[in-house]
Amino acid sequence: MSAKLQYTTDGREFVRTPDEQFQNLPDFPYKPNYMEVDGLRMHYIDEGPKDGEVVLLLHGQPDWSYLYRKMIPIITAAGYRVIAPDMIGMGRSDKPTDIHTHTIYAHAGWWLKLIQALDLKDITLFGQDWGGFTSLLTVANHPEYFQRVMISNAALNLMPEPVLNIPLNINREDYPVDPDALTRTFDDFLKVCQEKGYIKEDMSDFFQGWMTYALTGPELRASDNIMRDFGGIELTTDEVKAYDAPFPEEIYMTGIRTLPSMASMLDIEASLAAWEALKRYNRPFLTIFGQYDMLVGSEKIQNTLIENIPGAIGMAHDRIPAGHFIQESQGEEMAARLVDFISNH
Repeated sequence: MSAKLQYTTDGREFVRTPDEQFQNLPDFPYKPNYMEVDGLRMHYIDEGPKDGEVVLLLHGQPDWSYLYRKMIPIITAAGYRVIAPDMIGMGRSDKPTDIHTHTIYAHAGWWLKLIQALDLKDITLFGQDWGGFTSLLTVANHPEYFQRVMISNAALNLMPEPVLNIPLNINREDYPVDPDALTRTFDDFLKVCQEKGYIKEDMSDFFQGWMTYALTGPELRASDNIMRDFGGIELTTDEVKAYDAPFPEEIYMTGIRTLPSMASMLDIEASLAAWEALKRYNRPFLTIFGQYDMLVGSEKIQNTLIENIPGAIGMAHDRIPAGHFIQESQGEEMAARLVDFISNH
């Protein structure tokens, strides 16, 4: 496959995964929809009644809207309209090749542009992983768009303490893909982490290693990360292909490689201001976390949200038997919880 380089009107280079990569995906019959944000094409799923209450489902790294295939039918059957976009750099959305593209602030801005372009109102947000970290910035700065929020295995990077203690403002250019690296696969990375004792209550060292491996590992694959979920996930061969479909060659992988290092690219003032704003959010705010997610699913992170956000008071917060990719291992349960949340609040 030879990738075709494309350019925005202001000269930013990007690639677009060919449509044939997305043919015959298991349990994913959804028609693609597209809109433009900052000169880039963003893909989104739009299912259910167009006049139904809007449920916005936001994924993280290294996945895409395919992660929501178990939840979408249940939510739409309950009468709600589901919007499930792909982050810029992921899924069927355009993929800038500049390694400096991805920051939590850029993605929060793109979510806002999606909401405004589609004229979405009274949104029920479900965010997980980077879909949660980025959209909580949007909620903090533009709460008027959100009727209720449900978060899983995500938070804000500063609350006001950092979720993970990692070096700030690393230079991504110092971490090129290394074709000769000894740590090649995700399994190699996990082995190193086990040998160095990185898998422990404080997962900062683990995340710093993951951030570095994502940038440099020559055999990084989306499906490997998902299957090695802390809770353990089994995927069929076709599901593996579906998760890897957006990234057929290295040039398509800038997003999957650089999203973890967004945790290092923090504007401290803006991040702390977002936390203070989120502490004023008084509409219903529910957290359902995976009890096996040691990385960003800890009780400490979940409790910090619950204890500081007014809208979290009295909600049916829970920890269920799942790892990080809770939509994959407990998709039907999460959809049922989300529908109940909307119905009761």
